[in-house]
Amino acid sequence: MTSFTTTYGTLDGVEFRTLFSNGKTDGCLVSKANILKTPYGELVPQHFAEDMGRRPVKPLYFYKSGALKSIALQEQTLLDTPVGKVPAELVTFHESGSIKRIFPLDGRLTGYWTSKNEYDLAESITIDTPAGALTAKFIGLQFYDSGALKSITLWPGELLTINTTSGEFRVRTGVAFYEDGALRSIEPAGVTRVETPVGLITAYDNDPQGIHGDLNSLQFTPEGSVLAFKTVAEEFVIIDQLGEGHRFSPGLKDNPCGTERKVVVPLKVRFSSGRILFEDYQQSFSLDHCRVKVLPYDRKASNPSYSCAS
Repeated sequence: MTSFTTTYGTLDGVEFRTLFSNGKTDGCLVSKANILKTPYGELVPQHFAEDMGRRPVKPLYFYKSGALKSIALQEQTLLDTPVGKVPAELVTFHESGSIKRIFPLDGRLTGYWTSKNEYDLAESITIDTPAGALTAKFIGLQFYDSGALKSITLWPGELLTINTTSGEFRVRTGVAFYEDGALRSIEPAGVTRVETPVGLITAYDNDPQGIHGDLNSLQFTPEGSVLAFKTVAEEFVIIDQLGEGHRFSPGLKDNPCGTERKVVVPLKVRFSSGRILFEDYQQSFSLDHCRVKVLPYDRKASNPSYSCAS
């Protein structure tokens, strides 16, 4: 066993470490309790895992410069953060030393320990955000290097109410912010009507696949106008400057539980530099030189289902 000096104190009982090509430590295990004194509180790296819900991990990782990159904590610890006091079991850092991500829980998901076990263990937290004080069970929080809140990720089933320039919406999955605090994106929890450069549209992703709230389906510009969205309820007909028509619709795919009924795949639409872009089709049109018709998309299809029990 050896000792190893970090920015926040000396680690004793270092049993294993891997090295970068410059000889600096990439990560290490420790076999005894150590206290690292950081601007966010005293942190004790995980040195044993007696709880079946905790992952056996190499608890400390470093940047090539030697700066602390991440730390898995022995016990959930209350940290002083830019959004208030937040409990953490895993923390990652920017190379500058500012917090990058906080995870209140850091569980090992197995056949014996499931996401439901983790959700039941999670506690509601209140944080101060650019959207006001928010209370929910959070999977994680992400910060810019400056300390500004970048995004929040919610546990499945958790909902928040967020005020936007397009109105007040119920939100699931997550919320993201620009560094100056302006709202960057949300994941609507239900069918949402928003004003766009081509009129009112219905924004909704029926099957968001993201595992974090960093980039959600309804996106805004820093000034608050709609930048991008997904829809399962509408299709678009573009009449170009030659008078030709181009139709863009949500897609269809087989239901995982059987092919007798299809599932709608959302249409992804983005606005940029005076153009409307249909991402899956990789086609865009100048809004000044085309006409846009927004039509109901009424193909009969079911919502995605991943439980095929009858």
